[in-house]
Amino acid sequence: MAASHHDHHAHDGQDSTTLVSSAHATLHCLTGCIIGEVAGLAIGTTLGIGVFWTIVLAVVLAYISGFTLAVFPLMKRESLTFRQAMSVIWLGEAISIGAMEIAMNGVDYAVGGMTAGSVLAPMFWAGIAAAAPAGFLAAWPVNYYLLKRQLKCCH
Repeated sequence: MAASHHDHHAHDGQDSTTLVSSAHATLHCLTGCIIGEVAGLAIGTTLGIGVFWTIVLAVVLAYISGFTLAVFPLMKRESLTFRQAMSVIWLGEAISIGAMEIAMNGVDYAVGGMTAGSVLAPMFWAGIAAAAPAGFLAAWPVNYYLLKRQLKCCH
């Protein structure tokens, strides 16, 4: 009975480490997504290209900036080529960014940030302010799962 009690605590410690690591990975991912998301929303809103194309642009730029923040530090830290680094991070980043982007764009749209007439409109920034925590909350359990299953590496 003492052995199973000990094993339970060891498992709890591993879970809390994975929980903290997944929060760190999610914040890292959020940084990249926010950069691309805000750039895409600002361009789309400024050019008046419509909600659909604004979302497409924001998602594409979020993936580009998210992957960039993951791949280049890994290349430098591990002395990997671009292709090698991409092979390490692509699946985990693609899934994490996807979950984050679905939540962020859904919340931003619901709040009305995407339909603001200008980047100077308070509603534009209210949408981003609401979308960022939604993206974090959507991607955190995804990153926890990916790290637990070793489908994502922590940056």
